[in-house]
Formats: sequence, structure tokens, C-alpha cells
Amino acid sequence: MIRDERGTVRSDPFQNQSRILVHPLAYVRHDRNWSQQDLVDKIARRLNTAARREKAWRWERWGVVPDLATQCALADELGVPRQAVRELGWPHWLPVGQRIDTDTPWTIDGGLTLLRETAGAAVMDRRGFMILGVGAAATLAQQWLTLDPPPLRSALDGGPLDASLVDCFEQRLPTLRQIDALLGGGSVRDVVDAELRLVTDLLSNSSYADSIGRRMFAVATELGRIAGWASFDAGHQAAAERYWVSALHTAHLADDRTAGANILKCMSLQRVDSDRAEEALALATAAVDGAGDAPARVLAMFATRKARAHAALNDASAAERCLTSAETHMARADDEPGPTWAGYFDQAEYCAQVAACYLMLERHRNADRWLAQALDLHPTTRSRDRATYLIWRAGVTASLGDVEQACAYVHRAAPEVVKTRSLRNHHRLMGIHSRLTKYDTPATRELDERVRGLVA
Repeated sequence: MIRDERGTVRSDPFQNQSRILVHPLAYVRHDRNWSQQDLVDKIARRLNTAARREKAWRWERWGVVPDLATQCALADELGVPRQAVRELGWPHWLPVGQRIDTDTPWTIDGGLTLLRETAGAAVMDRRGFMILGVGAAATLAQQWLTLDPPPLRSALDGGPLDASLVDCFEQRLPTLRQIDALLGGGSVRDVVDAELRLVTDLLSNSSYADSIGRRMFAVATELGRIAGWASFDAGHQAAAERYWVSALHTAHLADDRTAGANILKCMSLQRVDSDRAEEALALATAAVDGAGDAPARVLAMFATRKARAHAALNDASAAERCLTSAETHMARADDEPGPTWAGYFDQAEYCAQVAACYLMLERHRNADRWLAQALDLHPTTRSRDRATYLIWRAGVTASLGDVEQACAYVHRAAPEVVKTRSLRNHHRLMGIHSRLTKYDTPATRELDERVRGLVA
């Protein structure tokens, strides 16, 4: 449990984080009801070596790669061919349960099949690691770029789906986005998934004209995007991928290129966060290419995401070119109407995304300048993002030598992190806390006490 600033005891929003299976090996153990000691015991019996539990801990938590003999012993125990161990490498050869079918056809039947396999099932997916192989998402993006959407008319012959019902679903989307921004992904993902299940059922069992069908598939796309983002925010990486792949297919059926590009933009950030920067760049590039003549605000958004992927690759000149493009688009963003889902990308968010690029490039003074603008402009209704940018600024300020001011930023961010069920922000908070408390000053000691009281 935790206490708020008034000392009131409240439930810990991160109490379920330990239930997330953070590594493929953790999934393998969970699936077979093995403890870490059970795992090393089984390997040790095959190799006649010591069975120390800390080995499994290092493999799962520290990113240590077991040697080939150990991997082969584990593969034998799991019934995996040794050839797969050598060809796929660690940890990709581990059997991690149901994977996403990347061969699903880009048809109505294919899209509906993905929806039915995702809605309801993905929200229960506890895998905190990505399950699409390296390059698979980029291949999907290229397929999406080159295919034309199929006709929808007379595809199904159930009861009619009318415009007034589609209106109701469209009108609910802004509220779901707002709840996500205020309370974080852990609070909204169940609600969005339930909505997606209902939409899936209607699409699967109704008849509709082409225009109505495309609108309803567009609703499914945005619900899938929100559910994927909420899952990503809450640490459910595989679920996020499942929602987003499904949403990419429904965007294709909706004939909505900008919505599909927005899905790729989200997938790009997931790969930046997972140190798969080359794939992140491929997805961000596909988003930019697929957006075509989208509204300026959308183009600015996609350009900053491509800049972020270049920054992750430490390509400063390419990142700067993308940021210049983003600045040009952003200058006319208010002059053009855009999709409602792009409304969050206001001047504050634009400044924050530019700052994120400079953070990755370790240009701390540039990052600090842009973060100052972002925080000055940022609305209070997006408390999760505000907490993120306060933590980023704390890190920048510490890098510039002002530890006391960095602590002040973390003090401001900590209550917002606790309020929003965002595992990403929780990790950021604990990371900056660990970094700052290495300094033994009154400010860092006070910060240590404050953060431990809030989240420990």
C-alpha cells in the first residue's frame, strides 16, 4: 500500500506489476509451473553442473545470455530442436505461446479473424515482452503501404448496422482517450477492450453499406490503438503488439491511411523503448510515407517520431532534418482540420517530442529548453505525460549539474506517477530516484524519503 501527501492509505497502483512476465524465460517457467530453482535444477541435471538460482535471475532480469551448452540443455528439456537455438538465438527460440499471425490476409475475413482473436484475449495477455520477430512489423508495414482496401458492401448478411449506432461509438472515443491521459493505461485497458469486443461482435454479425462499414472499422482501429497504447503503458508488450497489428488491418479495411500510419507510429516508439532502433526507423518511415497529404499536425507528429528513431540510432543530422520538417508542418497545424485522435499533439506535446530527441542525443541544454516550453504549455488534464516530462527534465537538470533542482522536479512528478497506473512512468521514477540518491545531500535524502513513502 501507499500513502498520499495527506497520509491517507491507498492501494498501490503497481501492486500487479510483478504479475507481468517480463522475459520469454519467465513465460516458459510460468507455463510449466517452474520456479527459477526448478529451471536451473533441470539444466544442471543435464549438464552435471551447479544449480544456482541466481543464474535464472540474471538471465531474466539482467539480460545475461546463457552459454550455448546451457541453451541446448534447456532446449532438450523443452523439446525444441537445437537447430532452432542456433538459427534464432537467445531468447527468440524459446516457446512463448500463441504468436501473432503475420500471414493473415488483408481481407474482411482476415481483419475480423484478427479482431476476434485479439479483443478479450489480449487484455489477459501477461507477456511483458514483444512477440513479433525482428523485422516482422516492418514487413507488415510494407504490405500495408502497397495494398488497396477491399470493398465492404454486402460482405455480411446479418442485422443492419446503421449510422446512429456508429455515431454513438465515435462519440465515446474522446472520453476513452481522456481517461487514458488522466489515469494511465492500467486504468483504461479493460474498458477499451470491452468496447472493442462489442464493436467486433457488431462487425462480425451485422450487414452494412460500404460507408457505414468503413466508419465502424475506423472505430475498431482507434479502439485497438488506444488498447495497444494502454497495454504498452502498463507493461503488457505482447498485448500491445496484438492490438496494434489488428488495428493496422482494420485501418486498411476502413481505407484510413492516416489512422494506419498512426498505428505504425505507436509501434515505432515501442521498438525505440526496446532498443530495436533500426526497426523503429523502418516503421516510422512507413508511417511518414503512408500518411501522404495528411493534415499538417499529423505530418508533424510523424516527423518527430521518425526523428526520435534517428536519435535512437545516434544519427543527429538525420534527426535534425526530421525536426526541421516537423517545425515546418507544425507552423501551419492550426490552419488545417485534422482527425480527432491527433488533437493531443498540440504545441506542448510537439515541444516535448523535440526534447525527447535531444535527450537521446544527449544534447542536454537543448532538451532542457524544449522541456521548459513543454511544461509551461502542458494542460493539467494530461497528468501522466506531465509526470513523464518532469522526470525527463529532472534527468537533464542533473546532467547539467543542478541536483537540487532535479530533486524538485521529481517531487512534483512523484504524486502524478502514483496517481496514474503507468508502469513506464513508474520505471522512470525509480530510475531517476536511484540516480539522484547516489548524491548524499539534504535534497536527495528528502527525495529518498518522499519517493519511498509514496511507492514502496
